[in-house]
Parts: sequence; C-alpha cells; structure tokens
Amino acid sequence: MTAFSVLDLDDAASLEAADAEGRLRAAALGGAQVRAVAAAVREDVLARLNDLRPRSLLLVTGPGRATRAASLLVAALGDGAGLPIVHVATTPRWVGPLDVVVVAGDDAGDPRLAESVAQALRRGAEVVVAAPDEGPLRAAAAGRATSVPPRIRVLDHHAMLRYLAVCIAVLAVVDRSASGARVPDLDRLADLLDAEAIRDHPSNEVFHNPAKSLAARMQNRRVVLAGDAPATSEVALHAAEVLLRETGTPAAAADLADAVATAEFGGDSAPAGYDPFFHDDQIDGPAPQAPLRVFVLSTEQNRSAVERRFAILNDAELVAAESDDAPEAMPDAPAGTGSGPGRVIEELAVLAVRLEMAAAYLRLISGTGERSLVPGTQSEEESV
Repeated sequence: MTAFSVLDLDDAASLEAADAEGRLRAAALGGAQVRAVAAAVREDVLARLNDLRPRSLLLVTGPGRATRAASLLVAALGDGAGLPIVHVATTPRWVGPLDVVVVAGDDAGDPRLAESVAQALRRGAEVVVAAPDEGPLRAAAAGRATSVPPRIRVLDHHAMLRYLAVCIAVLAVVDRSASGARVPDLDRLADLLDAEAIRDHPSNEVFHNPAKSLAARMQNRRVVLAGDAPATSEVALHAAEVLLRETGTPAAAADLADAVATAEFGGDSAPAGYDPFFHDDQIDGPAPQAPLRVFVLSTEQNRSAVERRFAILNDAELVAAESDDAPEAMPDAPAGTGSGPGRVIEELAVLAVRLEMAAAYLRLISGTGERSLVPGTQSEEESV
C-alpha cells in the first residue's frame, strides 16, 4: 500500500504522537457507537414501535456506510428473519400503514432520503430516521418520525456499525419472537467491539495486535479483499472504501470466486535486490508493480472450507474473528448470540473494527494525510 514506512508499528509512543488527527481513536469507536444506540433504546426512543406487528421492514439507505450495514444485516440473516426485510434505495409505492421504514444515511440534505421519509409518512408507515437531525431530513420528519441521530461523532467512513446497530435495534423491537433471538444483543456487541479495540491498541506489539499485523501484511502490496459469502463481501467492500479514504490507495473488493481466478497474477513481481528507497525511474526504468496479496474474509464456522477454496492462490491468507476473540466474562449472554446469524453478525462487526484500525495504522506508518479531519479537532494553525 505504501513504498516504505516512516514509523515503526511497534513504536507506540511515535504512533500516538503522529496520530494528531485522532485516526486510531476514531476507528476504535465502533463499540461506543453501538453502545450509544443501545442507550437510546433503553430511553424508549423506539417506543412508537412497541407492540407493532408490521407486514415488512424496509431499509432505505443513502450511499456508503448505511448501504453496507443494511446489506450486511440482510445477508447475515438470510431467511432467518420473522418478517420480510426489504433493502431499497427509495420508499416504494406499495408501502402502507402495516410497514416500518428505516431511512439511514450520512447526508441530512440528500433529497432522495428526504422524499423517502415524506412518502412513507404520507402513506401511514412508521418511520425511523437514522441520520443527522438537521436540514431537509429533519423538516421531512417534522416530529412525525422517530429520530435516532448520531451521539458519537466520527468520520463518515467509520459510521457503518452505528447504522448496523440501529437496524438491529429496530428489527429486535418489531419482531421480538423470531428475529429478536437471531440478532446480537447490542450491549454484548459493544463489549465485543471494545475488546477488539483494546487488542488493537498501539501499546500492543504486532505479534499480539491483529490490526497492526494486518497493516504490516498489507504494506507494499496490491490488496484484494475477498468475501466468502454475501455478508463478508459487504465487509470487504466497506474495508476497501476505508482503505481508500485513509491511505489514498485503492484496494479491490471481490467475491472469493473472483479472487481465486487471480491465481495467475500472484507472486512477487520485483527483481532480486530491488529496493524502492533507492529506485530512480530515470536510471532504472519504471518501478515494478507491487505484488498482489489476497485477504479472504470469513467467519469461524466457515474457516476450514474457505481455506481449501483459496489454497491455489500464490499469496493469500484468511482473516477471521476467531471464536476466542470474544471477552471471557460473558456467562450471561442472551440466547441466540452464541451461534447462528447473531454470532456471524458479531464476528463481522469485529472484523470491521479490525480492518478500520489496520487502515489507520497504514495511514500513520506511511506519513500520509492532512491534519484536522476528525470532527471537533483543530489544525496547528487554528490552535495558535
């Protein structure tokens, strides 16, 4: 991903000093975002949905993280939900009083989302808005829709887990008997994500730090992130977007079948003795293309089958949230979270945090980026 490091991944003090923008902290806030949604639920922000038995749940999303979160939830649940879950770009005409509509997105000024809220309300549906409480979206809701605005401010590309938490919360309320037992408990999910952030802390060395280890293995490589199933493919797409936003270097996202087809392009393309630090394009000619490495995202239950599928690749490795990644002190975990879709969603959320933190480490060790991109911070010039 970068030509060479300007920082050592095991130099915690230098990493923390270089992270003036708070990139690592922002990437570690997935658990805090989920916990904030759980707190909102306890405060009865979704009280209007109690005792509803809707015909369907519609997820209307804006581009980016909200779309990834909705697609991940639908793919992970499969046919296990107790009611139809429809993921759409706009509110369809058939929506009516028997439906619940979740409208989610980063942009409160998106006219498509504002019109979706207005149309759903006109047709008598219950509407939940997961977006900043401002602009046209706020005007469209006008007190008639339930609003779940962000309580934790993060960069847009770190917001996927908040949208996932809102969708899980709404589904658990409107379909407690079936879907409620098949989605994660939000407090437990927040604890899992916090535990991952602790493992990925700068003070932990590469050998004991999953995010640092990923960053080290991605550096100086063309990266392909491959999902072994629809849900993991959504995480791969999310990770590719985060890597682009953090490092400015594109990474490809693909299904595992497409990644396996790249076997002929693997291997190290650099000649013996090549050192990018001393390479001169005018003297030595064009630099050789960085070698390709495939990172296959999977869940623990699919590990053995997936490893056999990508064995033919020259340079590939599995990235999964191992079963022992969960905090040990959780003897009272709710039913439905230890296996099945609930556990899959937990593992994929953990992977999302790990990949976001790996992208932040890549940004730091490459020395790229501008200052003051985290909301609420100031640049050196502004603080003087």
